Amino acid sequence: MSKFQMLKWAKDLFSICRSITGDGTRMTLSYFEKINPEFRRLKFKTGQKVFDWEIPKEWNIKDAYLEHESGKRYAEFKKCNLHIVGYSKPVNKKISKKELLNYIHTQKDQPDSIPYVTSYYKERWGFCLSENQKSKLPDGNYKVIIDSDLKNGNLELSDAIFKGKTKKEIFFSSYVCHPSMANNELSGPVLLNAIMRYIKSNYPKSKFTYRFVLLPETIGSIAYLSKFIKVMKSNVICGFNLTRVGDERAYSYVVSRKGNTLADDAIEAALFGLSNVKKYSYLDRESDERQYCAPGIDLPVCSFSRSGSEYPEYHTHKDNFNVVTQKGLEGSFKVVKKIIDAIELELYPKTNMFGEPNLSKRGLYTTLSQKGKNDTVRLRLNLIAQSDGMTNIFKIAKLLKEPLDKLCNEYSLLKSKKILK
Repeated sequence: MSKFQMLKWAKDLFSICRSITGDGTRMTLSYFEKINPEFRRLKFKTGQKVFDWEIPKEWNIKDAYLEHESGKRYAEFKKCNLHIVGYSKPVNKKISKKELLNYIHTQKDQPDSIPYVTSYYKERWGFCLSENQKSKLPDGNYKVIIDSDLKNGNLELSDAIFKGKTKKEIFFSSYVCHPSMANNELSGPVLLNAIMRYIKSNYPKSKFTYRFVLLPETIGSIAYLSKFIKVMKSNVICGFNLTRVGDERAYSYVVSRKGNTLADDAIEAALFGLSNVKKYSYLDRESDERQYCAPGIDLPVCSFSRSGSEYPEYHTHKDNFNVVTQKGLEGSFKVVKKIIDAIELELYPKTNMFGEPNLSKRGLYTTLSQKGKNDTVRLRLNLIAQSDGMTNIFKIAKLLKEPLDKLCNEYSLLKSKKILK
């Protein structure tokens, strides 16, 4: 089963320096294109207008470090690619420690963590150290080496579409622009790829069409929407941005801007009964739900995570495989699996009967009635009572306060008895 490979995929990709453009992102997309060959590559050229934005120059880096006059090196990119400010322009010069300190970024409230810092849209350079590392830099002069280049090139992303019996789409998105951080963001792409394999294996003739995208955060989703907004507004009925889904601390989600979409119903129903679930307002949005739910776009998209960005390792070098675990990834997989299974089973259950059906003659109702011993029958009758063909299965699960998978099992039974369509 592909879900058990998620951790391996993440570890394979961890050391690659990814950004919103460049070789690291291409390598990552190519890796996933081998796992799921249905992906196709899309390119947007430097300078291309995408809504209110413009595709920036392509950035690549070979090496970077600070070398003290003694010959000792600090902030070595090849040891940790978070040591360099993302998109740093090339530098080769000598400066004093006093001047150098203006270009060093730390996370003062986490003195032993190296922070993740970027500057995509203004040319500058810089290094990242832990506060403790910075405090130990010796006095004297330093050689600053950043072997990078910024040039006209491409922003690249990958998408895949699994066509179903209907054009109506279920949409999944994650991003590939972060360097060596496991939860934010390798967990999202590996979960997305596991979902793709699950659908191919279990629903080769799916009812719904499924759209998947792997792209650089913000600028990538804006570029993608600029190309496909018409078809997506027409067809997407439910979507999820997958981010930070690999830890074991919590389950969380950011509601859509409108808060009343099919995606909102689905994620709430799928998380019902799990411990430590956190619901975030759209005012707390942080990832590409910002783009998918923006006014005028208004796609029915929620963001699904394990922990929100408040987890202590977020955007530091400590976001590693002490944070992301196989158990954490599998937990997230199970949540999304429940949603897909429910959608493919029947999104809008409808009764075949006029009035309440006679369950006894079908062996679905006990012939011995006693107070407190008919909970299963109560669930069965309540599901039938809500199956009007207009109420989605997620709303029914929420209304009945029943786990989604339990409700789906009951639906399957009633469908086999031709009580529900």
